Amino acid sequence: MDAAAIRPLRARRSTPVWVLAAAVFLVGAFLVGVLIGPAHLGVLDILRSIAARVHIPGVTSTLSQTDESILWDIRLPRVVLGGLVGAMLAVAGATYQGVFRNPLADPYLLGVAAGAGLGATLAVVYVKSQELIPPAAFAGAAVAVTATYALGRSAGRERMGTTLVLAGVTIASFFTAIQTFVQQQHADTLQQVYSWILGRLPSSGWDDVVLLLPYVSIATLLIVLHRRQLDVLSVGDEEAAALGVNVGRVRLLLVVAATLGTAGAVAVSGLIGFVGIIVPHAIRLAGAPAYRLLVPLSFVVGAGFLVLADVVARSALSPAEIPIGVVTAFCGAPFFAVVMRTSRRFSG
Repeated sequence: MDAAAIRPLRARRSTPVWVLAAAVFLVGAFLVGVLIGPAHLGVLDILRSIAARVHIPGVTSTLSQTDESILWDIRLPRVVLGGLVGAMLAVAGATYQGVFRNPLADPYLLGVAAGAGLGATLAVVYVKSQELIPPAAFAGAAVAVTATYALGRSAGRERMGTTLVLAGVTIASFFTAIQTFVQQQHADTLQQVYSWILGRLPSSGWDDVVLLLPYVSIATLLIVLHRRQLDVLSVGDEEAAALGVNVGRVRLLLVVAATLGTAGAVAVSGLIGFVGIIVPHAIRLAGAPAYRLLVPLSFVVGAGFLVLADVVARSALSPAEIPIGVVTAFCGAPFFAVVMRTSRRFSG
C-alpha cells in the first residue's frame, strides 16, 4: 500500500485521539480561565455553584455573595466570550485556507479587520459612544467585505479565488488609509481607538456573549455542514466541478459564513490577529487531518487557545492588563515564520 493510501487510514484511526485531546484541552483552558484572578475561587466551590445554578437536588453553593458575583458576572462571561471569539477566528481561518487553497490566509484576508477598525474609529471620533463601537465595527467589516467581493468578481468568475485575495489587500489598504487620516485629525481619541484595535475581551457580563452567539452559531453551522466540500475544493476548481460541486456557490457561501462570524467576533473583541493561522496549522502539524475533522477541531482548540491567551493578558502584569492582541501576536509571529517554511506541504 502506498503512502497516499496509508495517510487517510492513519487519519481515521487517530480521530478519537484528536477529539479527546481537543476536548481535554478546552476543559482545561476553561478551568484555568475561571480559576485565575485576583479573588481566589476553589474548583469544588465553582462546581458546587454551577450545580446549584442548574438546580441539582441537594446541592447548594458555598461561595459568598461577592464571589458568586465575581464568578457569574465577570469571569464566566469573559471566559465564554473568549471561547466564542477564538473558536470563530480559528474556524474562519481554516475555511479561508481551504476556499482559497492558501495556507497563509486568515480571517482578515478580505478586509474584515480594516473595515471593522474604520467603523470603530468613526464611532469613537464622531459619535463618541462606547456602546456603538461594536455595531459600527460590524457595519464597517460588512462594507469592506462587500466591496472586496464586488471588486474581486469584476475580474471574472474563473479567476475569483485569486482576485478575491488581491481585492482584499486593496480594500484593506484603502480603509486603513482613511482610518489613519481620521485619527490624525482627532489625536485626542488615539488611546481609545488603539486600545480597541489591539484587542480586548470586555468584562461587562453576558451581553456581549448574547450578542455574538447567533453570529458564531450560524456561521459555524454553515461551515461545518459544508466542510467536506472544502476537501473537494482543495484538489482544484476544475476537479471539484467534475465531481459535481458548484464551485462558485460553495465558495461564496463559505466566504460569507466565515466573514459573518469574523465580523461579529471583531465587533465585540477588537482586532485579535494570528488565531486563524496558529490553530489550524497547529492541528495540521499534529497530523494533517482533512477538513471534515480540521474544522470542528479548530473550533474546540481555537476556543481553548484564546481563553489561555486572555489568562496571560490579564495576569502577566497584574493588576495591569496586556491587550490580548499583543499576546496572540507574540505567539503568532514566530509561528507564522514556521508556516511559511512548511506552507508547501499544506497548499492545494
